[in-house]
Amino acid sequence: MSDVVQERPSLIQRYSRLSLGVKILLFMVLGVIGGMIFGERATIVQPLGDLFIRLLMMAAIPLVFFNLLAGLTSLSDVGTLGRLGGKIIGYYLCTTVIALAVGMTMTGFLKPGTGVQLTEEVDASFGQVPSVVEVLLNLVPDNVVQAFSSGQVSQVVVFAILLGIATLFLPDEKRQMLQTAYDALAELLRKLVDLVLRFGPIGIGALAASTVGRYGAQLFGPLALFIGGVWAAQAIMVVVYMILLLTFTRQSPIDFLRRSGPVYATTAATCSSLASLVVALDVAETRLRLPRSVYSFTLPLGAQINKDGTAIMLASVLLFTAQAAGVEFSLASQVTILLVGLVLSEGSGGIPGGGLVIALIFVQAFHLPLEIAAIVGGIYRLIDMGSTTINVMGDLVGTSIVAHSERGRISTQEMSEWQGRSVGEI
Repeated sequence: MSDVVQERPSLIQRYSRLSLGVKILLFMVLGVIGGMIFGERATIVQPLGDLFIRLLMMAAIPLVFFNLLAGLTSLSDVGTLGRLGGKIIGYYLCTTVIALAVGMTMTGFLKPGTGVQLTEEVDASFGQVPSVVEVLLNLVPDNVVQAFSSGQVSQVVVFAILLGIATLFLPDEKRQMLQTAYDALAELLRKLVDLVLRFGPIGIGALAASTVGRYGAQLFGPLALFIGGVWAAQAIMVVVYMILLLTFTRQSPIDFLRRSGPVYATTAATCSSLASLVVALDVAETRLRLPRSVYSFTLPLGAQINKDGTAIMLASVLLFTAQAAGVEFSLASQVTILLVGLVLSEGSGGIPGGGLVIALIFVQAFHLPLEIAAIVGGIYRLIDMGSTTINVMGDLVGTSIVAHSERGRISTQEMSEWQGRSVGEI
C-alpha cells in the first residue's frame, strides 16, 4: 500500500483562500510596519492608496442612488418610509449628542490645552456658522445633474427619496417595471464594487504605510495627550454602540465587529465616510445580511447626517483651544456647544479632511483663537482615522437596530432571504 503524497499549497494559494477581511488586515499590518521602518520614504506608495479611494468614490454616488431606489420601491407604502426615517433620525440625533458630551468630558478631564502657549496669528476667514434653514435648503438640489457631478451626497439622497416616493404612487405594472430596473442597476454597481474591493488590500496597505510614515512621529510629540484623549473618547463611543446593539437586538458585539471588520479597515485608511459607504453597503448586504429595504435608506442618510466621530473631534478641538486660551465655559455655554456642534457635525461632507474646516468654523463661532485648531490640522489625519470609523460604525449599529425593530413588518420574501442566510455563510 503506497502512501499518497499530498503537495502542500503554495503561499499564493494560501493567500487566495483567505477572506477579504483577513487580506485587508494582513496588508494593513504590513503597511504599518513598512511605515515605521521607512518613515517619510513610505509615502512613495501613496498613489496606490489614492487610486483605491478614487475607485471607491467613482462607484459611490451611482451605487447610493440606485441602491436607495431599489430599497425604497420594495417598501409597501410611504408610511413605512416615514416610520424608518423617524426611527433612524431619532437614533442619529441621540448618539450625536452623546458623542459631543463624551468628547467634551474627556478633553475636560485630561486638559491637554493647559499650559500651551499661543504665539501666532491665524487667518480667521474660514466661513460662518450656517443656520438650520441654510442646512435644510442645501439638502435640496437646484440642479440634479450638478449634484451628481459634484458629489453632493445629501442632495442625491434627497432626490432619490423623492423619486422613490413618486415611484410608489405609480400603477403596479409600471412600479414593478421600474423596481426591476433599479434592482438590476443596483446589482450591477455592487458587482463593480466587488471588483474594486479586490484591489482593496493593496490600496489600504499603501494608505497605512504612507500615513504611519508621515505622521508616526507625531504620536510622541506635544499633541500626544490631545490625540490620546480623542482616541479614548472614540473608544468610549464604541462601547456605547455595543451596549445599544446588545440592548436592542441581543446580538453579540464581538460577532458584529468581526463581521463588519472590513469596513473599519477602509475607514481608517481612507478617512472618507463617502468612500467607506460603498464598503458599508456591501458589508450590510453580504456579511451582516441586513434587509435592503432598511440599509439602502439608513446608510446613505447616515453618511451625511450622522457624524458622531466628527462630533467628538469638534468638542475636543473646541475645549482644547479654550484651555489654551484660558477660557472656561458655563453650563449654558456648554448647552450651546452641544446645539451648534449638532448642526455643524452634519456639514463635514463625508470627504477626507472635511471635518477640519468645520472645526475651524466651530472654534471661530465661539470667538476663540484659531491657532490651536490650525495646529491640530498638522496631525488631523491621525484623528480623522478614528472619526470616520466611529461615523460608519454608528451608521451600521443604527441600521442593525432599526432592522431588528422592523422584523415583523418586512416583506415575506425579504424576511425569508434575511433569516435564511446563516452566519456560517459569512
